[in-house]
Amino acid sequence: MGGTVVIVGATGGIGSALVRRVAARGARPFLIGRDAARVASLAAELGAGHAVADALDAEALAAAVQAAGSPLAGLAYCVGSIVLKPLKRVTEADMLDAYRLNVVGAMVAVQAAAPALSAGQGAVVLFSSVAARAGFPNHAAIGAAKAAVEGLAVSLGAELAPVRVNVIAPSLTRTGMAAPLTGNAQMAEAIAKLHPLPRLGDAEDSAALADFLLSEQAGWISGQVIGVDGGRASLRSKG
Repeated sequence: MGGTVVIVGATGGIGSALVRRVAARGARPFLIGRDAARVASLAAELGAGHAVADALDAEALAAAVQAAGSPLAGLAYCVGSIVLKPLKRVTEADMLDAYRLNVVGAMVAVQAAAPALSAGQGAVVLFSSVAARAGFPNHAAIGAAKAAVEGLAVSLGAELAPVRVNVIAPSLTRTGMAAPLTGNAQMAEAIAKLHPLPRLGDAEDSAALADFLLSEQAGWISGQVIGVDGGRASLRSKG
């Protein structure tokens, strides 16, 4: 499938893996990220268009998405955060920051892309987390924000149809953002064993599903939250 696919967070672990998959199947990735040098380097490698914007700057983000032109075949918002604190240490700022980055940023990106997506009946992919549906200690801020992403997605899927809107909910994945958790081998091994499929996620796991959902192969799939989580959200293989 051809067409332009906007990828916000294009230099992150999952975002960069998705960029390469989109390009490999003949579509045209349009990269958006906040680090100008990294975005420009990856775009040059692939011969892709790009723009620089921080997802927390609504005006800049909207302008960057619109710079991709029209029509659009898809939009993926591959931006997120991992805010882990016990409830007694969670602040109002923690909650608001997580919501702004994960939910408001996604809304702004889709809002900016909507006219071009409608023209091409394209697809949107957002990212939640296993923590939105499976309760874990210390996840109050990020669990709440990612649950809101899922609510946003089904609302947008109904409003923007026939544009397709789906969500991927990964478990812990080996990316730069997760390095504080995965960088410790003992901790990483312990967390991996909590999954029925006993390993941590790789960026390619989520990127492969995102690419599928953005493509015409997923042409009758919308309003879904799909876990890429080694079974952690729904399976109990022990006990």
